[in-house]
Amino acid sequence: MAAYEKVFDTLGLREWCDAEKEEAPMSMAQLLAQAQGEEGAAADAPILPFPSLDVLHEACAQIGQTRDLTEGLERGFLSIRNELKFVLDPLTQPLSWALDGTLYVFESAPWWIMIPILVIVSWFASRSRGVTAFVGLVLLFFAAIDHYDVAMQTMAIVFVCTGLSVLFGVPIGIGMSKSNTAQRIIIPILDLLQTLPTFVYLIPLIFLFSVTESKLYGIAIILYAIVPVIRLTDLGIRLVDKDVIEAANAFGMNAQQKLTRVELPLALPNIMAGVNQTIMMSLAMVVIASLVSAPGLGVLVLRGIRNLELGVGIVAGLGIVLLAVILDRVSKAALSRVDKQRGHH
Repeated sequence: MAAYEKVFDTLGLREWCDAEKEEAPMSMAQLLAQAQGEEGAAADAPILPFPSLDVLHEACAQIGQTRDLTEGLERGFLSIRNELKFVLDPLTQPLSWALDGTLYVFESAPWWIMIPILVIVSWFASRSRGVTAFVGLVLLFFAAIDHYDVAMQTMAIVFVCTGLSVLFGVPIGIGMSKSNTAQRIIIPILDLLQTLPTFVYLIPLIFLFSVTESKLYGIAIILYAIVPVIRLTDLGIRLVDKDVIEAANAFGMNAQQKLTRVELPLALPNIMAGVNQTIMMSLAMVVIASLVSAPGLGVLVLRGIRNLELGVGIVAGLGIVLLAVILDRVSKAALSRVDKQRGHH
């Protein structure tokens, strides 16, 4: 006798439970029991199992199983897939163009043009000879070990996704700082994005977009990396001294002038710290995104895991670490410059 059968009999629901219903697929527990044999399953069964859906289904066929729940979620998503795709495809297509275009530029530009450009950009961002020299040495190291092309692919993806994360994240953070209601609505969404396992980002996107489309991994990276810049923009503006705001009001500044001339300059160190974290999270997600056709160093890491090629995986992993270090050093040097300029003013 199945557990809880007497409960349904006592409640007078036996007739309802025994009514004809479409045969449901076997649960995992039933499949294991069938494989082990009924005697082994009976010996291992607890005296009073927790009344889960599968256990209650055994006592009353009208109660759905856990597999009904997961199947229902899948059918629900697939039923609106075409409508979602119709709306999201045109909205996200520019992301594919941006990624494909940037990848083309980084891949097709000769090394003797791209490396000096990146070194010059590093100098203008950091104004540090040590950081600039380190960037140049790392790029030359990539070229020396024939990993220059894949490193440029990874850097191109990080540049695009970080740029878009900042472009969308800063205005959202500003909106949050100006409205407590907006903050209460957005913070749970940010918490969800921050705690969701990275692989879970890819599941609905695979069903919505083709694996050959760049926006598939681009959206996953942006959703994962945009959180810090939103949070720290909101925090930075909220931490602006109230006395400074009152002084700006006394000078007759309107809301836009206060934002651009007072709040954003004072919040810039926090915003730059958010940008730094966004860069690091973009780089981390690029490796995961290699599972869905994202090019770059992550592909070599994946190859090392799949084919048990220890050397390939370690060298590619070291390359990702070096990329993370140069991006971190340049962004932190830029943040230090902002702090110094703020101190002088």
